[in-house]
Amino acid sequence: MPIVRNLGRAASQLLQSSGCGCGISILPVRSIGVSPRQVASDASFHSVTFAESDHPRVLITGGLGQLGVGLAKLLRKRFGKNNVILSDIRKPADNVFYSGPFIFADILDYKNLREIVVNNRITWLFHYSALLSAVGEANVPLARAVNITGLHNVLDIAAEHNLRLFVPSTIGAFGPTSPRDPTPDLCIQRPRTIYGVSKVHAELMGEYYHYRYGLDFRCLRYPGIISADSQPGGGTTDYAVQIFHDAIKTGKFKCNLKPDTRLPMMYIDDCLKATLEVMEAPAESLTMRTYNISAMSFTPEELAQEVQKYVPELQVTYNVDQVRQAIADSWPMNFDDSNARRDWGWKHDYDLPELVTTMFSYLGSDSRIAQAN
Repeated sequence: MPIVRNLGRAASQLLQSSGCGCGISILPVRSIGVSPRQVASDASFHSVTFAESDHPRVLITGGLGQLGVGLAKLLRKRFGKNNVILSDIRKPADNVFYSGPFIFADILDYKNLREIVVNNRITWLFHYSALLSAVGEANVPLARAVNITGLHNVLDIAAEHNLRLFVPSTIGAFGPTSPRDPTPDLCIQRPRTIYGVSKVHAELMGEYYHYRYGLDFRCLRYPGIISADSQPGGGTTDYAVQIFHDAIKTGKFKCNLKPDTRLPMMYIDDCLKATLEVMEAPAESLTMRTYNISAMSFTPEELAQEVQKYVPELQVTYNVDQVRQAIADSWPMNFDDSNARRDWGWKHDYDLPELVTTMFSYLGSDSRIAQAN
């Protein structure tokens, strides 16, 4: 079909030009349509518990994005190296390939994904394959295929094989009519990006499968995630990563958002910790299936001021990208994550000063930083 060929060409172009973003894994499109498996109307599923198995057997899809490699490292320390399988459609770096099990997995290939789950006795699945906000707006058909059709495949396989399924959501699941300061777990959600629409779809489908079939679905709405281990990708919040690279390399940073654009943010270690904690939480402690999580909230100007404590000569200019600014203006300024803190004891470790110190400790051996220290 023409649309499949067009999407395939688009995927190849994006693979050659795009960096890694939060959970991003751009997949070749093999087919678009209803999953070959239909869940029976009287089906009932229950996930394997720790009482039934010493350790979960884990599969991470889209594992070469911003979060997958770090999550695999964390889970391997907890459950054992061979119990955690990282997967993607791209070739991993040598250090990733040799750090633990890695396999090719295309979430749009239902049969192959199902075989992976069966042959490796998977009990937990972390589904990170998605196109991010700005990248998704540049190619809506591809984002729809990866973010929605891929999700349907994962949901059906997870239900059929009694998996505990984690699917990340995002601040992008809210829209301009949502309350922004703070944004509660339950409120109106009318996002205006295909990324946001697909994440609301994932939240609702996961909740439906939980109540209809008993699928153990768990979901966190991530704020902007900041990491020293990955280059900025296609996310609206990626300025908060780019500023550190530019401060070290050139001493000049051009921000694509307005200086007073406030968004919730989180250091990657907090994000990974929250993800593991919600997956390990007893099912009876969860009062909902999708939770906000938060750590800090800041503007580009506030971040720049903190960075300039380490690089005083950093020059910051603002060249606003209207597409990204419109997206940011429709997103929450602060997350209300009180339900997560109450239900399963969520507590962040990194505020803005700790974030900046940690980023420079990983990235900075430059003379400007040495002098500042």
